[in-house]
Amino acid sequence: MKKITLAFVVDQPDRPIDDEREGDLLQYSSGTTGRPKGIKRGLTGVAPSESASPLAPLLSALNLSRQAVYLSPAPLYHTAPSVWSMSVQAVGATVVVMEKFDPEGCLDAIERYRVTHGQFVPAMFTRMLKLIDSVRMSYDLSSLKRVVHAAAPCPVEIKKQMIDWWGPIVDEFYASSEGAGITYIDADEWLARPGSVGKPLLGRAHILGEDGTELTAGCAGEIYFEGGHPFEYLNDAAKTDESKNDRGWATVGDIGYLDDDGYLFLTDRRHHMIISGGVNIYPQEAENLLVTHPKVMDAAVFGIPEEEMGQCVKAVVQTVDPSDATVDFAEELRAWIRARLAHYKCPQSVSFEPHLPRTDAGKLYKQELVKKYSAECVTHGRSGCE
Repeated sequence: MKKITLAFVVDQPDRPIDDEREGDLLQYSSGTTGRPKGIKRGLTGVAPSESASPLAPLLSALNLSRQAVYLSPAPLYHTAPSVWSMSVQAVGATVVVMEKFDPEGCLDAIERYRVTHGQFVPAMFTRMLKLIDSVRMSYDLSSLKRVVHAAAPCPVEIKKQMIDWWGPIVDEFYASSEGAGITYIDADEWLARPGSVGKPLLGRAHILGEDGTELTAGCAGEIYFEGGHPFEYLNDAAKTDESKNDRGWATVGDIGYLDDDGYLFLTDRRHHMIISGGVNIYPQEAENLLVTHPKVMDAAVFGIPEEEMGQCVKAVVQTVDPSDATVDFAEELRAWIRARLAHYKCPQSVSFEPHLPRTDAGKLYKQELVKKYSAECVTHGRSGCE
C-alpha cells in the first residue's frame, strides 16, 4: 500500500511519545433526573500499553476477541457506546457504528457486516420486536455470538421474546457513567432469575434503607457500591459528597434489592418514585407491562399533582399505529393493565404522544412529560388525573 503523508504532520514523530500516559473521557451524565453532571475519574498514570481497559471484565465475559465485529447502534457521545467502541478497537476488533438507530436498519447491518457482538438498550429491542414478522424474520442474524444490553431496565417479557428470537445469547450488565460498580448476567443465568441484572464484576453491592442501614435480602432500597472506580462530579463538591455515604460507598440513586444468592434486581430510580396517599409507587413496573401490549411502542409512567392524594399515576403512551391513539384505546389500555397489576400502581389516565422524549442512548426524559401534564392540570383547573 502506498504511504500517504499529510503536510501538516510530516515533521511529527511516528512513534509514541516517551511519557505517554493513558487518559480518560470527561463524560457527562444523561441528565434524565436533573442537569447533566460532568464525571471526572482518576487517571491511572501509566502508559496505554500497561493500562487495563475498564471494560476488561465485560469483554472477557462476552468472549470478545480481535476477530469480533461489534455493532454500536447508539451514538458515540454517550458513555457506554463511546467507551465500548474504543475498548473493542483497542483489542483489535472491528466496530460498526450506526448513524442513527433504525430497527430494520439494525437488522440489515447485522446481516451485511456479519456482526458477532453488539450492545443495545431495551427500547431498541422493543422497536425491533414490533416490526411485522415478514420483515423481522427476513434477515440472516446467524453471525451473532453474544449481545449485551444496559442503560435501562428491560421488561421481562421483552427480554424473553428477544431470547426466543436470537437465542440464549442476550446478556445484560448494569453500570453507570460514574463507574461506581458493574454487575453482569448471561442469558442462561437470567432465564433462571428473570429480571435480575446479575452479580458484581466490579465492586460489592449494598442495599441501604432511608436511614443508611444495610437491608437484608429481598428488601428494596438504594443501591450502593463499595470498591468501584473513584469519581467526582466536576466543580460540584456537594453533589460528590451526596453520592457517597460515611463508609465511602457510592450511589447514583437507583433502587433495587439483592436476592439470597447475591443477584441484583432493579426497582426504579429514586427520583421517579410516585407518592400517592402516602404509598410509594415505582412506575417501572407499569411501564414494563405497558410496552408488552401489541399496540404499544413506548410508555412513560409518572406522578402528577392531585389535590386529595398528593400525586396520581399518569401514563403517556406512543402507539405502534398512530391511528390507535384514541380515547377508546386509552380506556381499553387502562382496563388491560388493571387486570394484570395491583390497582394502586395502575395509571388513572392515559394520554398519547407521537414520540416519547428519549435520548439516542434510550434513556427517557420524564421531566418534560411531568412538566407538560402537570401544567395541563393547572391550566384546565383539574385535579390530577381527571
